[in-house]
Amino acid sequence: MGAFHELTLQSLGDKPLPLETFKGQVVLVVNVASKCGLTPQYAALETLYQKYHGQGFSVLGVPCNQFAGQEPGSAQDIQSFCSVNYGVSFPLAAKVDVNGPGRAPLYSLLAGEGAEFPGDITWNFEKFLVGRDGQVLARFSPRTAPDDPAVVAAIETALAQ
Repeated sequence: MGAFHELTLQSLGDKPLPLETFKGQVVLVVNVASKCGLTPQYAALETLYQKYHGQGFSVLGVPCNQFAGQEPGSAQDIQSFCSVNYGVSFPLAAKVDVNGPGRAPLYSLLAGEGAEFPGDITWNFEKFLVGRDGQVLARFSPRTAPDDPAVVAAIETALAQ
């Protein structure tokens, strides 16, 4: 199922962000928001990215404004917020819908019908771990912190494969 690597998103900088650039990497895909009670998870996401990036790991932040309007800003607002408040250096995509009729193809693949872990995204900061081959390996709830031992163990296992 190399479908993950066939998709292209837009980056926050409004440039194509082909997911084929993540081929051979383990990727934690997270729908993010700047004005959510879970927003401090950005810090742990950046720490994971820094710790494991050299081993072929990346975080992909995907802003979404579908949950209580908690990501209302422009692309520039989001980029600035992430850089200034959390020092985010991992890739950020342009804002998308993760549920409903306008669901982005990435989220149809991750959570849609026929997905390994189907079901609507429940809130901001839901996490999907994608293996080096593009297979979805795990799904973690929004309240599961990025540095939770289960998440770290799943990342380390995927990196060892």
